[in-house]
Amino acid sequence: MNVDERMTAYIRSLDHGEKDWIRTLEQKARAEHVPIIRKETAALLRVLLTMQKPGKLLEVGAAVGFSSIFMSEYAGENCKITTIENYEPRIIKARENIEKAGKQGQITLIAGDAMEVLKTLEPSYDFIFMDAAKGQYIHFFPEILRLLGEGGILVSDNVLQDGDIVQSRYAVTRRNRTIHSRMREYLWELTHHPSLETVVLPIGDGVTISTKR
Repeated sequence: MNVDERMTAYIRSLDHGEKDWIRTLEQKARAEHVPIIRKETAALLRVLLTMQKPGKLLEVGAAVGFSSIFMSEYAGENCKITTIENYEPRIIKARENIEKAGKQGQITLIAGDAMEVLKTLEPSYDFIFMDAAKGQYIHFFPEILRLLGEGGILVSDNVLQDGDIVQSRYAVTRRNRTIHSRMREYLWELTHHPSLETVVLPIGDGVTISTKR
């Protein structure tokens, strides 16, 4: 979206790909129009997880379980992932996919409203992946900061809203203005909070990487 399409296509052509069963899960999700992480975001996660090998991970927004299953492959066999989802049809599908992948021992799916679930969790997490409703990121932020351990990594996906984030509030459609202002507030908090060091990357639909001091 912020990178020339030819460049994106070329970069994607360099990717070594995933295991067959992960690729099959990805293709099925895309065919059913389920929003899952873009290939560039997946490649970034792959590198970060391989480097850090976090033991305790949290995902906000499970969808059909693709991201948590994907992350378990690169975080290592000893990692434990907690993932949260509130949409019942996706909860059912995520549980099926986690079971089919044989990841029940690594991935715990919690059904419920993320704001309420986050309050019940105990710190600290080594790695947190934010991939839920974009307009809620700013509301989740205090709990996410509480749960993230010192030296931990927070990755937030879809932060540039297909480029709308650089537009004036009045240049975006009326129905997107609340999300637009909330995401701008979230990005400001990430980049100015004294406990975080953050970079904003224009890959996929925009990704931030933050580490807690």
